[in-house]
Amino acid sequence: MYKDNPLRQISWLDFQNLKREEKGPFFLRNGRPYHALIAQQFDRPSLERLCDLATKIRRIGKTKGGLHFLQSLLSEKRAMLYFAQPSSRTFLSFYSACQIVGLHPAEVRDTTTSSEIKGESPEDTVRTFSSYFDLIIMRHPVGGFAERIAWLLSNTDRPIPVINAGSGQDQHPTQALLDIYTLQRSFETRGGIPRKKIAFVGDLARGRTVRSLANLLTLYPGVKQYFVAPESLQIGADILENLRAAGASYELSEDFEKIIPEVDAIYMTRIQDEWDTAEESRLLDTARFHFTARHLEILKPDAVLLHPLPRRKEIAIEADQDPRAVYWRQVRNGMWVRAALMLEIFDRSSEIVKYYDDLTS
Repeated sequence: MYKDNPLRQISWLDFQNLKREEKGPFFLRNGRPYHALIAQQFDRPSLERLCDLATKIRRIGKTKGGLHFLQSLLSEKRAMLYFAQPSSRTFLSFYSACQIVGLHPAEVRDTTTSSEIKGESPEDTVRTFSSYFDLIIMRHPVGGFAERIAWLLSNTDRPIPVINAGSGQDQHPTQALLDIYTLQRSFETRGGIPRKKIAFVGDLARGRTVRSLANLLTLYPGVKQYFVAPESLQIGADILENLRAAGASYELSEDFEKIIPEVDAIYMTRIQDEWDTAEESRLLDTARFHFTARHLEILKPDAVLLHPLPRRKEIAIEADQDPRAVYWRQVRNGMWVRAALMLEIFDRSSEIVKYYDDLTS
């Protein structure tokens, strides 16, 4: 009876006790994503498929006729953007992606405007949304809350897909998808992502974008990851354990200047002091982990510089005009990848492929 709804076949307690890599199959329907909650649910073929679909959508959307076609695909669907945590890029990226594929978006961006201010539980709030909408895109400060909601809704009489748009300090899977797409496009004339050297710099202990992307990069052979941070902000032991289990190569370092000329991509991050309990990271001198104008001279000519944004002082504005700085391209890529993900969730990607093939034949 519940063959097509795996989350209905397992108790919440048993689901919680699963390892991350064991949870992935519960978020799929017929081999494609139904929920998009953790990086570990994606394999290399699904990443390639999403990236290819994003490129096709981007090219189709260049014409008026193509854009009208895209907007017809999910015009019968409605999406709730439930952002209980501040966001600009992720929110607008999803909002724009909804518009591209014809989804009608609504939003709650401040829980004080919802019944949560009256004492309603977040679970009841989201279940209310599921009565009106066909998709919930949510950003929440509590790690794992999106998984809880996906399980909860799967065990109601109106299950609907859930996309995790950022979960505490834990996961940000769709940011990782757009990062993979950006790296793939940046390296498309150099054999793609395999065998590249990629450095993560800054607040790696609390950077959920880094945590998600580091896991996805293990799917590409020969990639070496460098984690460059002050000791107190270094990448978590759980991520390193995942890398070791996957046989991935990595190196920990505090010497940013030494790493810069060695790598093919640098992924900068800001200090996430919103998670401080006593302003501990605000007291750190992190200047030696900043990418300055001088560093442009030692960065490889064909390397790329990424950042999930927002930034503070960790990348000098002089880098903005350098063709190796791709962080503004990352922003736009997110819109296309998220549009592709939603079409995959609602099983409409085959129509994109057919339209594109007809367009280019």
